Amino acid sequence: MMEVAIIDYGMGNLRSVQKGLARVGVPAEVTRDADHIGRAAGVVLPGVGAFGACMDNLRQLGLIGPVRRVIERGTPFLGICLGMQLLFDESEEFGPVAGLGLFRGRCVRFRESDQPDFRIPHMGWNQIRKRQDVPHLGGIPDGAFVYFVHSYYVVPQDPNLVATTTDYGGEFVSAVATENVFACQFHPEKSQEIGLRILKNFGAVVAARAGAG
Repeated sequence: MMEVAIIDYGMGNLRSVQKGLARVGVPAEVTRDADHIGRAAGVVLPGVGAFGACMDNLRQLGLIGPVRRVIERGTPFLGICLGMQLLFDESEEFGPVAGLGLFRGRCVRFRESDQPDFRIPHMGWNQIRKRQDVPHLGGIPDGAFVYFVHSYYVVPQDPNLVATTTDYGGEFVSAVATENVFACQFHPEKSQEIGLRILKNFGAVVAARAGAG
């Protein structure tokens, strides 16, 4: 059976992600077993908390290598919130702190703004603007509202990575994509129908890859 592995490294709303995938018919197991992650048809890296603490936990659990390997060999991969930020070179949060280095770029904090209603962290519903057509965004209208909770965002070196942007005190990158990776700053598991559609699309990508394999 096609199954998705949700990486458990001690931080993140793992069960919410698992329940969201279950609602759209995608079987998923929360695990920190490297062999299980390596065999999974798809992998999800969620995350909530401090960048450095998350990297420390991944290191202590021996999961840095397995995460890199599943991405490098083309396994469908979904990064959520901090799970997106960790894919880049480094974060300035209590740092710089080195990340997984799978994508060139860094994670920076929102700068203060005098715009009305601007607060850090950025918390609540905001719109995404589609910058490329990727399967994970199939059926998602441009300008759809999704749910955010974050104080930092990624600045990729490669503009071709950018899948969506969002305006909050200025434009920032809210999702990135490659052939097998989709990673988003927002929380699809908290984004109601739009988020469930993204999770369903991820499941379809996993199923297509498993069928092709």
